Amino acid sequence: MFNSVIQTLQKVYQTHELRRKLLFTLGVFFIFRFLAHIPLPSINLDQLQILFNSNQLLNLLNVFSGGTLANFSVAAVGISPYITASIIMQLGGMVIPQIKELQKDGESGRERLNQYTRLMTVPLAIVQSISVLALLRTQGLLQTNDPIALAAMIMSLVAGAMIVTWLGEMISEYGIGNGISMILFGAIISQLPASLSQALFSVTSDQTLTILTFGALFIAIIGLIVFMNEAIRKVTIQYAKRQRGSRVYGGQMTHLPIRVNVAGVMPIIFAVSILMVPPFFAGFMISSGQRELVEIGQWLTINFAQTAPVFMITYFVVVFFFTFFSALIFFNAENISDELKKSGAFIPGIRPGAATKKYLEFVVSRITLAGAFFLGVIALLPSFAQVFTNIGTLAISGTSVLIVVSVILETMKQVDSMLVEQDYERYL
Repeated sequence: MFNSVIQTLQKVYQTHELRRKLLFTLGVFFIFRFLAHIPLPSINLDQLQILFNSNQLLNLLNVFSGGTLANFSVAAVGISPYITASIIMQLGGMVIPQIKELQKDGESGRERLNQYTRLMTVPLAIVQSISVLALLRTQGLLQTNDPIALAAMIMSLVAGAMIVTWLGEMISEYGIGNGISMILFGAIISQLPASLSQALFSVTSDQTLTILTFGALFIAIIGLIVFMNEAIRKVTIQYAKRQRGSRVYGGQMTHLPIRVNVAGVMPIIFAVSILMVPPFFAGFMISSGQRELVEIGQWLTINFAQTAPVFMITYFVVVFFFTFFSALIFFNAENISDELKKSGAFIPGIRPGAATKKYLEFVVSRITLAGAFFLGVIALLPSFAQVFTNIGTLAISGTSVLIVVSVILETMKQVDSMLVEQDYERYL
């Protein structure tokens, strides 16, 4: 296996196109990490580090941002507004006919949808920048009240978000892999050494066996993530026979692959965003000074800590149900049934059209049950780890591992396909 990896790396290096794409992607990663270390003024960075270390949800968001939030750099908002805009556009395709038509309109429709997504990213980046500054003010970390300075900070955060979005699109066009996923991948990987070192230094002698046990489980979980990420349900497809003169065309049997994890990591990212709302409002309530609001804020703070039962149950339920909802969005059974009907294909025993659509929705809902449960358990892994080990520095969560493994697998597939294409061109 090790020799095959070495041979693949040699082929990548010897292939000019792949080498160029790889170096371009590494260059974008370098620029992103450079932006992550350009802090904005008027923030108490020492107190900000303490805040993120004490709040596990904020710590998880900081991992997703590549440490830009804890540094409060110009890229603190990061890729999050673009991801939110993409989710909104996907949801809009279910209720807005114009967006639905663009989703069916091939490459030109996708380009227009991407343009609308970029335009929507700007107001979302403004809202998220204001929310971050409001959160810092409630914690007493904002050292200025000058409206001009605050406006400059908001514009800097919005500019940083758009630059990071542009870098992701450059990777998609000139680099390797999906740009947005690669930016998330680079952000998570950059925080891996710090998180592991913090976890190791906080381990006591009586926790060594527990940590080794969780290490073995961690390796098993990576294997499970790979299995679930690659798992598919094969739906048999048959093409109708057509006779032209003395020749008979069609009649072949093939299959339609349906992924068990159709929605990817989007449900977890959505759930994290939702669960950030109660602690955010809790800070305002506690700082208001009114007794009733303070009590409510304290209740929210206690019950939405990462190891609290209320938080864990809510987190699992949100991920579980949003996975079903996302599966219906990303897997459009109606479009697939129409395409099968137009191409003369059908599922044996199922009538084309509405019956095929209903059958595909039934299959997706059944396999998504396993995928939703899997994502819910993956999302709660850091909470379980902290409950059993009492180590609060386990910031690299199951979500992060899922993103990293998924991106690596997809990138490897793209590299393999490009290597096959290069070998094919040599034969021609």
